[in-house]
Amino acid sequence: MAWNVRRFFCMNDAASSATESHPITLLSGPPSCGKTSLLFQFAYNRALRSDSDDVPAVVFICNRRRLEAKPPYLSQGIDPSSGVFGRIQMKYVEDDEAVKKYFAAFHLHESFPAAVIVDDFGELFDERNCQEKYANPRGRDLAMVRTLALCHNAVMHARKQSHCEILLADTHHGDSPRLLYIYKRWISSIFTVKGDGCGSFLLSSSSKAGNGDSISRESAKYSIALQYLLLEALDDDSEQ
Repeated sequence: MAWNVRRFFCMNDAASSATESHPITLLSGPPSCGKTSLLFQFAYNRALRSDSDDVPAVVFICNRRRLEAKPPYLSQGIDPSSGVFGRIQMKYVEDDEAVKKYFAAFHLHESFPAAVIVDDFGELFDERNCQEKYANPRGRDLAMVRTLALCHNAVMHARKQSHCEILLADTHHGDSPRLLYIYKRWISSIFTVKGDGCGSFLLSSSSKAGNGDSISRESAKYSIALQYLLLEALDDDSEQ
């Protein structure tokens, strides 16, 4: 299982260190479910496997105010002062324009990070501003489509030279991402988070395999307790 829920937790088995992945992946969940903590653990795992010091192993794009208001929690046993975090470059943005500019110039890089993570991707698109910019009541949808297209072009260009992947995080208030129909156009692997009603959360994935005939489904139960990200259980299944 190359692309799986293990990559969001602190694990040392072979599955968690697999390098094959989808070009773009979405992590979507309700507010306050620990998405940023999952993203930071993913970033740490990816940076830990990096063997290059020439470029950042991971670029973590986020809004600084939101990050400082709700800082992420790490898994037990990870030293916050670890040198691994030096391989993670923080890039602070205020809106979708900054994200578009970053990916529009991505092809100019001589080398590429192993992963680019964008936290609160959907929150970067202000609905009113997008409507005014595009003179369209669905301006936000249009802006997201254009940005996702840039993301896709950027990562596919980078993958011609080296392994690179993009991980986007979004917040949904129902059972699934509000703009799932837009995301599915560009993203073949989607992780969703739901509360279990008892204080823990369920992270589940559903992604198409390379041949398009099989679907890999996995899930993990986790919690945020005592300021730590705690993995409680894992489950996986494959369907033909």
